[in-house]
Amino acid sequence: MLDTNICSYIIRNHPREVIAKLQDIVHNRHRIVVSAITYSELKYGAIGKKASPKHVGIVNDFMERIDTVIAWDRKSVDEATKIKKHLSDKGQLIGNNDIAIAGNAIAHSCVLVTNNTGEFQRVPHLMLENWVNTEIMPEKRFLSQSSAR
Repeated sequence: MLDTNICSYIIRNHPREVIAKLQDIVHNRHRIVVSAITYSELKYGAIGKKASPKHVGIVNDFMERIDTVIAWDRKSVDEATKIKKHLSDKGQLIGNNDIAIAGNAIAHSCVLVTNNTGEFQRVPHLMLENWVNTEIMPEKRFLSQSSAR
């Protein structure tokens, strides 16, 4: 499951490490998915104040290459609720959209690919990959290249 920041990197075709990893994942026939939350963020980014008229087409073209948008369903809500309670109890809340994306990923057994590891590492049971900077991922949470979804 690609996080919004990774989608942005792919759309901009930068950095090279992300594009190379994506090509490797596609070559190995892994599915490329995004959360309904990420899809919403991308769609809003295409029409928001800073967007140019071409952004809508760019986002639509990008989404055509995504295998699936994972629905925000009851299981995802339940997982997100657990995450929010856990992080709130620890005084380590992250953004609501990040909680929702993490809940969506856990509920559907997806690896979350993100460069926002500072936030997402706080979420228990969330499988993470960082295609931008693998050196900042702790050993136990970083998944091998062959395990990405």
